[in-house]
Amino acid sequence: MIERYTLPEMGAIWTDEARMQAWLDVEIAAVRAWNRLGKIPDDAVREIEAKAAFDVARVNEIEATTNHDVIAFLTNVAEYVGDASKYVHYGMTSSDMLDTALALQIRRAGRLLERDLVALGEVLQRRAFEFRDAVEVGRTHGIHAEPITFGLKLLVWYEETGRNIARLERAIEETRVGKMTAPSAPRRTSTAASSASSCGSSASRRQRRPPRSSSAPPTCLSGWTYTTRNSSRRSSSS
Repeated sequence: MIERYTLPEMGAIWTDEARMQAWLDVEIAAVRAWNRLGKIPDDAVREIEAKAAFDVARVNEIEATTNHDVIAFLTNVAEYVGDASKYVHYGMTSSDMLDTALALQIRRAGRLLERDLVALGEVLQRRAFEFRDAVEVGRTHGIHAEPITFGLKLLVWYEETGRNIARLERAIEETRVGKMTAPSAPRRTSTAASSASSCGSSASRRQRRPPRSSSAPPTCLSGWTYTTRNSSRRSSSS
């Protein structure tokens, strides 16, 4: 983000710190999901939840050697977690974490935009009634036309803002999807999106239609669904 053009609240979503925190949110959500499937022991989950952390400067230092941002990040997390870090990133490839974390950031940014659009709509509605009788010149083809009211003009903007909110909500819904496919073998292990505890999304979100090339259903950020070649199981949070 270019700082001089960015409001602080929006800019905070796209800092290196926030980006890596989204990475960590996804990694911890994956650990919890694997635990529910019996693949990661309870004590390891507790240790990871208690100790998992990162330092942006340290990650950048490691990346200067590894030339790989995710390896650098996971190496730094392992420095905090210790032996239980072997379960972090389990069954995942870099794009699983990166794409899902990016979806979280986009969703958070979208909610800020939605909030401000709703506030704008409330102001436009209030002012439309305030100026309902304020007459102004109508215009057509660059010349005067029949008189209108300024309130009517504001009402048109209010209705347009409502349509913009609906479009933004659809865009947020489309981006609120993540995936877990495992290293270089998308049909061999699992697909998933991050959990409600990390993402804060509604449990009532609808499922997305799967691509024709895959039998595994994509999932929304309201809970984890793991689909393997032989079985599938969905978490109670979804």
